[in-house]
Amino acid sequence: MASFKAPNSLIFLLILSFLELCFGARKLTSLYQPPPMVLTYHNGVLLSGDVPISILWYGKFTPTQKSIVSDFILSLNPTQQQKGLSPKTPPVSQWWKIVDTYTQMATKKSTLILLSNQISDESYSLGKTLTRSQVTELAAKASSKPGGLSLVLTDENVTVEGFCMSNCGFHGSDFEKKSAFIWVGNSVTQCPGQCAWPFHQPIYGPQGPPLVAPNNDVGLDGMVVNIASLLAGTVTDPFGNGYFQGPADAPLEVASACPGVYGKGAYPGYAGELLVDLSTGASYNAQGVNGRKYLLPAVFDPSTSSCSTVV
Repeated sequence: MASFKAPNSLIFLLILSFLELCFGARKLTSLYQPPPMVLTYHNGVLLSGDVPISILWYGKFTPTQKSIVSDFILSLNPTQQQKGLSPKTPPVSQWWKIVDTYTQMATKKSTLILLSNQISDESYSLGKTLTRSQVTELAAKASSKPGGLSLVLTDENVTVEGFCMSNCGFHGSDFEKKSAFIWVGNSVTQCPGQCAWPFHQPIYGPQGPPLVAPNNDVGLDGMVVNIASLLAGTVTDPFGNGYFQGPADAPLEVASACPGVYGKGAYPGYAGELLVDLSTGASYNAQGVNGRKYLLPAVFDPSTSSCSTVV
C-alpha cells in the first residue's frame, strides 16, 4: 500500500504572507530565543548503501532538459565530479554530504545514488490529468530493482492531483516492496510563482526581480530544486518513520525544514548570497558534471541544528 509525503514546498510563501504582520512585533520577539529545532529519528529504515534511481519522463522533454536532471543525479556521486571545475564553487556532492550525515548516524553506511535507467512516455499513456494513485502506477513501471528509487517527472502540460494547490511534488513508498518514489512536475506554465521561485516572482510577499536560472530553463531549474529537496527527504524518511519533526502525515524533513533558503543571509523573499555567472547573470550555489551549475536548497544540518547552505 502506497504512502505519500509532501515536501512543504510552499511553506516559504506562507512566511511571505505574514511578513508585514510580523514586522511590527519584531522588537518584542527578538527578546525570545526559541530552542533549537531537532529532527527526531523514529528508528525506521533509511535508504542507504547503493541506491539505484530510475527516471520516468512523462510527456515531452527535450534532450537538454533531460540532461539537466541526469547530470544533477550523476553529480551527487563524488567520484563523478570532473577535473577543471572551479575550486571556489562547491560541488553538488558537498551538498549531498550533509544529507548523507543522517544515514551514517542511523546506519553507519553512506547512501550512494546511482543513475540506473531512464524511460520516456511521450504519448501520455494515462492522460494529461493524473491522480496520486496513477503517479504510483507510473513509479512502479519505472522501478526495475528491489530497494530502488523511482523518479517520475511530468511535463508542463500535465496536471497532477494537488499540484500547485498544496505541493510542488511529493514522495511516497511501498514498504512491502521496500521501494520509494518521487514525483515532481514542471510548473512553468501552471504555477511558477509557487514552484519555480526564486526563478520567478512569488505570488505572495515582496516582489523583487527573479533570479536568472542557472541552466536558462525556469521550469527545469525549478524542478531540480524540488527534486533535490524531495530526494533528501526520501532518503532520510522513505517510509514515514525516519528523520522528521512534527506529525507523520505532515512532517518537516531535512530540506522542507529550511524553506526558501539557498545562501547565507536568506530571509523571506530573499534567497540569500549566491554565486553569479558573469557571462549569463545566472545565480547558483553548486557545480556538477559537464559544467552544469545548480541552485540547491538548504538542508537541516544535525551537527549545528541549523539550516546549512553550501555557499
